[in-house]
Amino acid sequence: MKYLSLIFFMSLLPQYAGKSLRRDGSHPRTFEDIKNEIAGYSDTAKAIIDLAVHGKAQNRSYERLAVFADTVGPRLSGSKNLDAAIQYMFSALQKDGLENVHLEPVKVPHWERGEEFAVMLEPRNHSIAILGLGSSVATPPEGITAEVMVVASFDELHRRAQEAKGKIVVYNQPFVTYGETVRYRSQGAVEAAKVGAVASLIRSIASFSIDSPHTGWQNYQSGVPRIPTACISVEDAEMMSRMALRGTKIVVYLKMGARTYPDSPSFNTVAEIVGNKYPEQIVLVSGHLDSWDVGQGAMDDGGGAFISWEALSLIKDLGLRPKRTLRMVLWTGEEQGGVGAEQYYQLHKENISNFDIVMESDEGTFKPSGLAFTGNAKARDIIKEIMALLLPINVTDVFDNADGTDINYWMRDGVPGASLRDDLSKYFWFHHSQGDTMTVQDPNQMNLCAAVWTVVSYVIADMEEMLPRGPRVRKSNKPEHSSFCGDLGLWLMETAELAIRMYCPGQILHFVNVGGDGEKSSDLQKASALLCFWKHSQKLS
Repeated sequence: MKYLSLIFFMSLLPQYAGKSLRRDGSHPRTFEDIKNEIAGYSDTAKAIIDLAVHGKAQNRSYERLAVFADTVGPRLSGSKNLDAAIQYMFSALQKDGLENVHLEPVKVPHWERGEEFAVMLEPRNHSIAILGLGSSVATPPEGITAEVMVVASFDELHRRAQEAKGKIVVYNQPFVTYGETVRYRSQGAVEAAKVGAVASLIRSIASFSIDSPHTGWQNYQSGVPRIPTACISVEDAEMMSRMALRGTKIVVYLKMGARTYPDSPSFNTVAEIVGNKYPEQIVLVSGHLDSWDVGQGAMDDGGGAFISWEALSLIKDLGLRPKRTLRMVLWTGEEQGGVGAEQYYQLHKENISNFDIVMESDEGTFKPSGLAFTGNAKARDIIKEIMALLLPINVTDVFDNADGTDINYWMRDGVPGASLRDDLSKYFWFHHSQGDTMTVQDPNQMNLCAAVWTVVSYVIADMEEMLPRGPRVRKSNKPEHSSFCGDLGLWLMETAELAIRMYCPGQILHFVNVGGDGEKSSDLQKASALLCFWKHSQKLS
């Protein structure tokens, strides 16, 4: 009888060829159906673009950001300025008529740099521009006077470890990429302390400089002495390197008054447009509200925060209401490692299945080139179709690997993620420096970024189905099955699984991976394995 039932399932093959059978008996939409659905948003996308780029909302995100940055200024974690910024945004979002505007409490680090300065005493008197690095300890009240040892890498530091004791280590590492070079900022003090240095000065992580130090967070290590550390300009690092290569003795006086206080209360700032069909499902757009204590934090990350606000404003202004809830979160404590976002994740992760996509803009709002995306192949294909709606402003590219400190927690657990891709050629000229001001921002470029952010988030929020999620499939050079074979395999897999669940409810289904390279099995191979398992289970029963 059991075999007759399986034969019955197999007899359905002709009428379901090229289709997959859902357990509820319905037929899932084909990708062609999804493409047609997305194409149906063409007029909506044009309306968003027209309003953001040419219409009444033109330059609005820029003008809002300018008032905010000029009024509040820089917004360091734990500072009164950050508190003022959060209250400013809470009030502004309410006045904008957005829904469920509220603050979610978190704890954030509280570090202050205090008075700081450095002077070269030998071979000549020269004032060195510095910015203490986040979480650095202070020097003794009298400061530190010591000879300098200049190195170009951690390898050189370790080779010359015997020379480092009692000295100030100056790192003059070349800028390669931010991701590769930033380790000197984050680990420089620890590595210098391990070889007996009394302080470390790090060449700013910047691709261009006009004698401007660039700050950032750094980390100490348990069991390693904590020494003062600061960044210096590219120019001063290179000058001391040239002096050292000539055999010139360099002596520097360093004084820093940095202090670390207990964690401070802060808030993630939230606003929504509630979905009209699936309100429990969330499309999240975000940027971070905190910044460093220099410049205005206009670029990092005022621009990302304000185009996220603009996305909700544009949708509201057009009278649109998507099926899912569009939620904006302005993170706090991002610069200290995404501490506000991590606490948000811990609070909301029990509903992770309802998060459709998480989006963060935190790499500038310059001329956009597309969207970086993390997700499986099916979801990526859907994103490509959505990006095609942005052809009127020529921003259609989809890149690999979304990037965002605040959304990484979700992406690691399989939620699709996206980040804005824009022209980064000048981003690290101003990053974490006094140069991060409204002068860096361009209203026309922000209009384009807002249009991209709004079209993508709205369409995803309004589509009938959530983005598919699951294992990311590695690219392979192997030929793909025809669409018929692929759909046939999927049908066989689901039919076999359904049969086993009906007749072997106590058994555990094993979905197999084939090959040694970690690639997922094809649906045909999965179906074969499931059928073999079913047959084997009958022999045991």
